[in-house]
Amino acid sequence: MSDKIMVIEDEKKIAEAIAYALQREGYLVEVVHRGDAALDRLPLFKPDALILDVMLPGTDGYEILKKLRDKGRRMGVIMLTAKEDIVHKVLGLELGADDYMTKPFDMRELLARLKSLLRRMQAAEEKQEATELSLGSVVLQLNKRTAFAGTRMLDLTPKEYDLLTLLLASPDQVFTREQLLDRVWGLEYIGGTRTVDIHVQRLRKKLGEASGKMIQTVHGVGYKTLGGYREN
Repeated sequence: MSDKIMVIEDEKKIAEAIAYALQREGYLVEVVHRGDAALDRLPLFKPDALILDVMLPGTDGYEILKKLRDKGRRMGVIMLTAKEDIVHKVLGLELGADDYMTKPFDMRELLARLKSLLRRMQAAEEKQEATELSLGSVVLQLNKRTAFAGTRMLDLTPKEYDLLTLLLASPDQVFTREQLLDRVWGLEYIGGTRTVDIHVQRLRKKLGEASGKMIQTVHGVGYKTLGGYREN
């Protein structure tokens, strides 16, 4: 079955061009020009991924993304914007966007990024055949996307959860910041590797003083988790 893509873009010429390119690649496509209309259509169309403009009438792209993630809906999101400053890019990523493109963009690059995103999503689904991942007192229930430190449930953002999953799945493996940025966010240097540092800091804080120590900084390289980690 073909993947379903919703294009949420108020500039009709851009939306039509994206839809045409997607349809030529065999995707099932629905185009919506208003943010509020998109929220109505999403539960009916049930797309696998969104091409989401930031500036929309009715409800903007950031608010759409926030509502989706708050409800726990898992679908790929590539955000489009004419804004080039790093603050807006980081905001989209913090809210759970998977990728980010600034207008004007090359259609071939958009298609390539979408294909890469869908492949990563498929790989993530296959990995979730395992139901639980644990290290020390930290337990991830992969099918439910829940995380616990001991008996305490952790309130993690989608990216924090994905980052913790990657680190726990490969204890003692050292990941560079660039590798983590690529594997978790699926982009190269958008937002900079500082994004990784910020997420690690937040993870440590949420895990707590003891459990947070399992995520080790490898100075000048990146991060790893301790395979033989045990709390005292």
